[in-house]
Parts: sequence; structure tokens; C-alpha cells
Amino acid sequence: MADSGRAFVPLLYDNLMDKGIRPFLDTINLKPGHKLFEHINKAIDSCKVGVAVLTPSYCNSHFCLHELALLHESKKRVVPIFYDIKPSQLQVKPNARYSPQLLQQFVTALEETKYTVGITFDSLNGDWTELQRKISDAVIMNVLEVEDEENRKKPAC
Repeated sequence: MADSGRAFVPLLYDNLMDKGIRPFLDTINLKPGHKLFEHINKAIDSCKVGVAVLTPSYCNSHFCLHELALLHESKKRVVPIFYDIKPSQLQVKPNARYSPQLLQQFVTALEETKYTVGITFDSLNGDWTELQRKISDAVIMNVLEVEDEENRKKPAC
């Protein structure tokens, strides 16, 4: 794991599982032989809320940017975790791998995320237990809100 921020993600996964939330985490849910994009896309399609752990090297990852763009394009709720980074510091750097259209999708998703209320964490001064609690509470609150919205849209029988 390139970022120290990624070290707590498996702990967050366990914490959410303990609270009855079924999170998707590629390092846990994907098995050898699985097609990355196929399974990630399917997980995003079926999720209610996405959690983006934005770190100093987040924008260097094609997979992270792809997931964030897909979450936004799918109109999913995103809970951003600004881990050792300020939203204003997040930038997608153009590179030869990205077509102009793909680059624009990544930039748009990142801009939307910058202006979404999130949780900030400073790994040098922050309380890890408090971070886990804040994220778990935010995810649960958002899942309940999304479910409530879905239920209000269903026709009465």
C-alpha cells in the first residue's frame, strides 16, 4: 500500500461489517482470476454509498479515479475522506494513458468530490479510533438516507 492512509481501510472494512454494512474492498473481495473493472463496476452499480479515501497519491491511481468517476456518473453518494490532503490539493495530471474524454471524466468527478462535505484527517495528529467512528457513522447515515429516498420513490400498492 503506497499511502499510509490505505493502512486503515481494512480496519474500516471490518468495522462496517461489524455494524451490518456489507462493504466492497478490492483487496478483500477480489480473487485471482477476477476481472478488475468488471467486478469493481458491478460493486459500484449495486452500492448505495461510496467511500473515497483521498490521499496525496490518490490522483496517480487510474483505478481510484475510475471508481470515483463511476460513482459520480452513477449518481451514488460519495463520502470523501481527505486523508493528509486538502481538497484544493487534489489534481488529475494529464498523461498519455488518458484520452481527453477520460481525463475530463476524472477531472469532473474530482471537482464534485472537492465540493462534497467530507471527513478530514491528519495522520500525525488525528485519533484513529475517532476517524473510524466518524466514517462508520457517516456511511450508516448516508445508507439510511438513500434507503429512505428509495422507499419514498416506490409506488404505494
